[in-house]
Amino acid sequence: MIMDSLFISKFGIRTFIAIVHDFTAIAVAWLLAYLFRFNFEIPVEAWTTLTKILPWAIPVQTIFFLWLGLYRGLWRYASMPDLKRIFVAAMLGYGVITLILWLVGLLDTIPAAVFVMVPLMLLLIMGGSRLIYRAWKERRLTSLDGYGAKLVLILGAGNTAVSLVKELTGSRDWHVVGMLDDDPRKLGTRLQGVRVLGVIDELPQWVQKLNVGHVIIAMPSVSNRIHRHALEMCAEIGVKAMTVPSYIDLISGKTTVSQIREIELADLLGREPVILDDEGLHGLLTGKVVLVTGAGGSIGAELCRQIAAFSPSRIVFLELNEFALYDIQEEFIARTPGSQMSFVIGDIKDEARMAQLFTQFKPSVVFHAAAYKHVPLMEQENACQALLNNVLGTYVLAQVAIRFAVEKFVLVSTDKAVNPVSVMGATKRLAEMVCQAWQQSISKPAANPGNPSHSTCFVMVRFGNVLGSTGSVIPKFREQIARGGPITITHHEITRYFMSIPEAAQLVLQAGLMGGVRGGGEIFVLDMGDPVKIVDLANVMIRLSGLNEEDIRIVYTGLRPGEKLHEELLSANEDTLPTPHQKVRIAQARQVDEQWLSNLELWLKGVTVLTDQEVRDQLQQWVPEYASKEITH
Repeated sequence: MIMDSLFISKFGIRTFIAIVHDFTAIAVAWLLAYLFRFNFEIPVEAWTTLTKILPWAIPVQTIFFLWLGLYRGLWRYASMPDLKRIFVAAMLGYGVITLILWLVGLLDTIPAAVFVMVPLMLLLIMGGSRLIYRAWKERRLTSLDGYGAKLVLILGAGNTAVSLVKELTGSRDWHVVGMLDDDPRKLGTRLQGVRVLGVIDELPQWVQKLNVGHVIIAMPSVSNRIHRHALEMCAEIGVKAMTVPSYIDLISGKTTVSQIREIELADLLGREPVILDDEGLHGLLTGKVVLVTGAGGSIGAELCRQIAAFSPSRIVFLELNEFALYDIQEEFIARTPGSQMSFVIGDIKDEARMAQLFTQFKPSVVFHAAAYKHVPLMEQENACQALLNNVLGTYVLAQVAIRFAVEKFVLVSTDKAVNPVSVMGATKRLAEMVCQAWQQSISKPAANPGNPSHSTCFVMVRFGNVLGSTGSVIPKFREQIARGGPITITHHEITRYFMSIPEAAQLVLQAGLMGGVRGGGEIFVLDMGDPVKIVDLANVMIRLSGLNEEDIRIVYTGLRPGEKLHEELLSANEDTLPTPHQKVRIAQARQVDEQWLSNLELWLKGVTVLTDQEVRDQLQQWVPEYASKEITH
């Protein structure tokens, strides 16, 4: 009795009952095997053998059941993983029992049929009793539907979580075993028949206890700090984390709570959703012709997706890469059939082609996202092309936009334009300066006599890296993980600012709307949050892939040409001014004038082919803050 009390206090009454059940099941399995073998008339010799076998079989088999964790879960949530564990434990234990019976000389006395039937009987009794118990608890004894469902815990017990439980009730794919929530008033209560088991920080214990393989985070309106903490816990314990759609999507009616999805890297950034000025953007875009350059790239394509929601009269997709244009055409024809869209190939440096397109379509708003952006690639062998595309292309496009009275011209810039150390960064800063100078030239009364309201408003938007954009570290890391590693990182301390592609596009639209509040020519700086260490990003991606740092090595290769250890959003001599939007500020950058623009035009028109070093030397003359790094081969 004392031993029983100690056992119960250590394992709990439910676990004690489960162990006693399985203890008995071992004996019953052997007994049934003998009964079936001898047609329920067991000879005396067989009874004697059976009484000698059981003292070995029961404790050995029970030890394997304990060792392989059969009693960590609850019977009412028995599922396929439990049956697999029973099978493995039964077979391993039976193998050891066979060895012991051979050593003690009992193996030859056991009929072959008994030897085959015992493990089958054991699996049937142990697995069957668990499933019957679960069916009884769930009042589903008349149906076996749903036993292949994945066991899932829901984080959150608010309205979204309750709606999710309601929508998943009766699902063949999911079985909700409980909810976790930090509200003390909800602990122990039942919502839609599902119990709130504990607080969110108890997730590891409940995952182990209930043998759960999936967690759904159903807290769309909580702070990103709580959301990220939940994600990190899931990654730490190796459980598959999923989430419901964003709060914005839910209240807009675009999606329903049951449209759960896997966790993405954007969820780990811990960034608050962007609130757009929908009314203002309708005024900017609705019923207008909008032209997007670089429409086949990551940012250009997402800008087109966001713009389409505001019902422009036409979107003109301008792209130099034929395949990228074809790809985006296929997407939009399927996405928005019947919309007015034009897919055109053209080089922004080709003034005649640009004039032809502006004559044909008469765009009111231009989003200029076309650029060569890959830093190391533009640094060596391609510096002149970066100069021509990023600077001359912007000059030509801006000049044509002014000639055709475009209302807004929005240049997509980069944090690499701040104190640039790369050709790519310096050319993007120079593109900003081109737009600033054009704004200065057309803002003077003499430039637009009698009708200053028709002047083009230039807007520049700076932001950092976007998750998953073409050529960024995210696709590269995914490929390296898929190959089994290693992941290559240039430096163990390197950091970057990140935001999601949709967030970047939304803020570009918002900045484009606000452009002109100070006369045009503003450089808007987006709130990029805190910089992220690339090695931390790599580790998160490894864990989201279901692996760990031991499976995928990380190798440091050294900084590449033109690469900074830490990016900046403002230079030392720049300050910012607030805007009505909390995620957008105005950088007060050094200004340039008409004479500067005339001199730049003369130089650009004379550029044909320059060596990489000649480009760097010239850029230092035009962009004083550019600090070129020596390239060694």
